[in-house]
Amino acid sequence: MMFTLRRLGESVPPDNVIATPLFAVNVFAPIEWFLNYVFGPGMDVLADLLGMPMLEYPYMQRAYLAALCIALIGPVVGTFLVHREMAMISDTLAHTAFAGVAVGLFLNSAFSLTLSPLLTAFVVAIVTALLVELLVEHAGAYSDTSLAIVLTGGFAVGSILITATDGGIAVGIDAYLFGSLATVSTESVGILVLMSVLVGSLVTLAYRPLLYVTFDATAARAARLNVRLYKRLMVVLTALVVVSAMQIMGVILVAAMLVVPVAAAAQVAESFKQSILLAILAAEFAAIAGVTLSYVYGIAAGGSIVVAAIAVYAVALSSRKLGYRLPIVQRFSDRQSNHHRKELEVDGGKRE
Repeated sequence: MMFTLRRLGESVPPDNVIATPLFAVNVFAPIEWFLNYVFGPGMDVLADLLGMPMLEYPYMQRAYLAALCIALIGPVVGTFLVHREMAMISDTLAHTAFAGVAVGLFLNSAFSLTLSPLLTAFVVAIVTALLVELLVEHAGAYSDTSLAIVLTGGFAVGSILITATDGGIAVGIDAYLFGSLATVSTESVGILVLMSVLVGSLVTLAYRPLLYVTFDATAARAARLNVRLYKRLMVVLTALVVVSAMQIMGVILVAAMLVVPVAAAAQVAESFKQSILLAILAAEFAAIAGVTLSYVYGIAAGGSIVVAAIAVYAVALSSRKLGYRLPIVQRFSDRQSNHHRKELEVDGGKRE
């Protein structure tokens, strides 16, 4: 028996322990409405204007919305990680999330349970994130070694669980390893949208303490900030982003969306806030281009998005080497300069 909802003509399996309860309490109702009456019609109009029928397909609309969400929350969290020199933690959590998916599929296969692999991935990734932060705190200069141990250990556990069932769960785990446009269901998009709101809200509320902890943890402690709390908050947010993005990006490539757009933005940005903004713009461009190329050429969505992001990084790096400033950076910098000049005049200073 299927639990059916009016949402792009799909049904929600009752064994999906994440999505079904959320639908039952109408948590996804606004998202369903947005897809049906705002985003969907908007994409239909865009399809007519551009002459691209694929934009009218419901599963492509879901894929684009999911990719846009990933491109938003990835750089928001990734900017803090990169500047804290903890970029490798995203790859570590991605591989342990793979182990979490394998745990869910293994338990379902071995004990006839109905656990959602996404739920077990969330649990394993969050626990691992806290473990990694604990290891880094005590490992000091050898933090990369701790991350490498957890990364390889997580992937090893996942591979053991796959082979323990004679490869019976290998088919089910492929979509999580490499990502797929076809697996992006409405509940997957809904979870991504909710995570985008959650992650965006937490980063906005804790922006200043996170900034202090990222650049000068010692000064943050002197200012009586709970440094350990904010560090753990950041790794947990990273785990949430990684697991949420797995189904479209794949475990192998999901970490790239937390690092590559940020690296591209760092080449041209002149402030931390500008770095976040430019990283989001770079990621959004890569997401749209990657999903489009994936459909047109029948290639992996995750790989296409990452290659597009690397292309953006190459352009940004080249522009910095050549001394050329991208127009959007120039305009933003000019506005900032004008703002600072006005503040100086109000304070009684003189413009240079």
